[in-house]
Amino acid sequence: MNYIIFDLEFNQKYEDKKEHCLEKNQCVEKNNNLSLPFEIIQIGALKLNENFEKISTFNFLIKPTIHTTLHPYVENLTKISNNDINSSQTFPNIYDKFTKFIGEEEAVLCVWGIVDIKELLRNIKFHNISTNSLPLKYIDVQSHASKYFNSKKGIKIGLKNTIELLGIPLHGDFHDASNDAYYTAEVLKMIFNKNIKPLLYTNPSRSTSSVKEKVDMNGVFDQFKKMYKRSLTKEEKSMISLAYNMGRTKQFVIIKKEDS
Repeated sequence: MNYIIFDLEFNQKYEDKKEHCLEKNQCVEKNNNLSLPFEIIQIGALKLNENFEKISTFNFLIKPTIHTTLHPYVENLTKISNNDINSSQTFPNIYDKFTKFIGEEEAVLCVWGIVDIKELLRNIKFHNISTNSLPLKYIDVQSHASKYFNSKKGIKIGLKNTIELLGIPLHGDFHDASNDAYYTAEVLKMIFNKNIKPLLYTNPSRSTSSVKEKVDMNGVFDQFKKMYKRSLTKEEKSMISLAYNMGRTKQFVIIKKEDS
């Protein structure tokens, strides 16, 4: 059995003022595509054998087809440029390479947070690609790391903080899919025990609740207006929306060591 430790980087809607639209609101509608709010722009992965020995690595940028202009915040965070992704292949091509990288042997997907599996499946579905080649079992390393450090219920530890607490040497910048996959693999090696067993993926993107919640972003913007006593620019509204969406994944939660 092999372990496929992978990480993703995403782009999301960004209204490019320089983009020319044929019809009114066309740009907004294109960047507001609800079927693919997070479009994958990088897949980084490691394949380890059952003894956690490295077999091979995988690292590809992806040319987006919906959110074709990188959000400035994403560009700054990942250090990926529009030129980088525009010279890359699209998702179907890279996903085909990824499944060949996984191979035909039994494998378990290992991720830092279940959101990466959810968004991978969302991107696969958007492009009408079969999921038959994707392993069904997974290990959420973030969840096990949070238990390892006795995080409070509902709070998951961040990758960078985990690396620091475990004393793992820095390998490269965070928010690079290849580097983050490497860090996730190192964490898994250090905290692995007999109680960490693969689970069967059941697609958590399907909500079991009959009530759908939606955040009133206009209300959020109004609150900021009251706080700063001025109107918000389009760039500020875009930044607030992006921060909210990224906060939902709890990737930046910091767990502090308690004094002994």
